[in-house]
Amino acid sequence: MNLNKAFVLGNVTRDPEVRALPSGQQVTSFGLATNRFYTDQSGQKKQDVEFHNIVCFGKLADIASRYLVKGSLVLIEGRIKTRSWTNTQGIKQYRTEIITEALQLGPRSQGSSGGQYNKPFTSQENSQTKTDDIPVIEENYTPPSSSNEEPKGDEKSGGEIDVSQIPF
Repeated sequence: MNLNKAFVLGNVTRDPEVRALPSGQQVTSFGLATNRFYTDQSGQKKQDVEFHNIVCFGKLADIASRYLVKGSLVLIEGRIKTRSWTNTQGIKQYRTEIITEALQLGPRSQGSSGGQYNKPFTSQENSQTKTDDIPVIEENYTPPSSSNEEPKGDEKSGGEIDVSQIPF
């Protein structure tokens, strides 16, 4: 069995570019930057940035073109595809892209104009979502130890999930 699945959460690096295929289907492409935070051997905190090419078709292309702008936070679920072509000088070129199968818009930026959606993704109408509330979890993070006894009913800690209790 084979699996080709990619999940990336990052910031849009350029405004989405909209095109149409000869069939009339809408295609939107944009760049996405993802960050990796880690601590090197000398104890210095470091950050690596990886850039991804994202391609959306059909309804997802329409959503991406309307609601995403440079700097927007977005979660992309898709598959990896590498295309190749020969350029005008006869040199074969390659481009690796993530073909979007699903996307989830991040919190809207405060005070932005056009292109952003009108409602934050929250169950409470009056609450404000801030991008600063998104935690950064480092690669070598170890959760604090907890007892092996599972809390019962109303003893659960405010709806928080204990990572050590996840079965996979």
